[in-house]
Amino acid sequence: MGFGHGHGHGHHTDPQHTVWWSFAVLMVTALIQAVVVVFSGSVALLADTVHNFADALTAVPLGIAFWLSRRAASVRFPYGYGRAEDLAGVAVVVLMAFSAVFAGYEAVSRLIDPRPVSAVPAVAVAAVVGFLGNEFVAQWRIRVGRRIGSAALVADGLHARTDGYTSLAVLAAAFGSWLGWWWVDPLVGLVVAVLIGVVLIDAGRQVFSRLLDAADPVVVGKASEVAGGTPGVLAVEDVRMRWSGHGQLAELTVVVARETSLVEAHRIAHDVEHRLRHSVHRLQRAHVHAHPAGHG
Repeated sequence: MGFGHGHGHGHHTDPQHTVWWSFAVLMVTALIQAVVVVFSGSVALLADTVHNFADALTAVPLGIAFWLSRRAASVRFPYGYGRAEDLAGVAVVVLMAFSAVFAGYEAVSRLIDPRPVSAVPAVAVAAVVGFLGNEFVAQWRIRVGRRIGSAALVADGLHARTDGYTSLAVLAAAFGSWLGWWWVDPLVGLVVAVLIGVVLIDAGRQVFSRLLDAADPVVVGKASEVAGGTPGVLAVEDVRMRWSGHGQLAELTVVVARETSLVEAHRIAHDVEHRLRHSVHRLQRAHVHAHPAGHG
């Protein structure tokens, strides 16, 4: 027998609010930097600006995914639309990859064909603006993402944090240009591209692990322990868990005494589900199958 109760823990955090407001902050940051890029010619700042625009644009697939995740399950989509969030995470990774390739290409081109950087003080100010804007957004997205269990939002926050660090690197490029060292600016642009690539690997690992239904062995062990500690449960078998958006789903079998009545088995299974929902982080639904001892 199975029991799938979907009433999970309520959260006052609205991920859509986080996504769209952080989008606004990053767009303003990127636009300020873009103006400086036009009259400074700094390739390091260009790389940082492109990355900021890419990071801002990730709000679009994430916002759509969070909107879809609120829709109720249907006959065609019986598990709901939570996986849309994981697909949005793929879009985030793709945008990160694009910005890394573009930044690297521009940096190498400038190393081959050097050009002077003008308006160095403005470049330095734009770098500070980039750092402050990105760090604000990064802390917001990562905090909310971890609170609601969203790998996509955490990945997007890490993306923004990388932008903040690369903005600080642009300060070094501005200092090098002030000293007349033309090669510092494209070299920093290349470093920016590499840093984006490093974060891309980590974010990609998280997102694709979710798509492949990867589970945390520690969480699975905890679920098994909680279920096994429920009165009336003799053993726990076949514990399976996976993420759907920023909520977890669980399936497991509990072994009960052979003489247990159908009504009592139902009560035990319901008790297991109730304990799991209050012990396992972000568990939205648990399907518990009661199995008589010694059967099959």
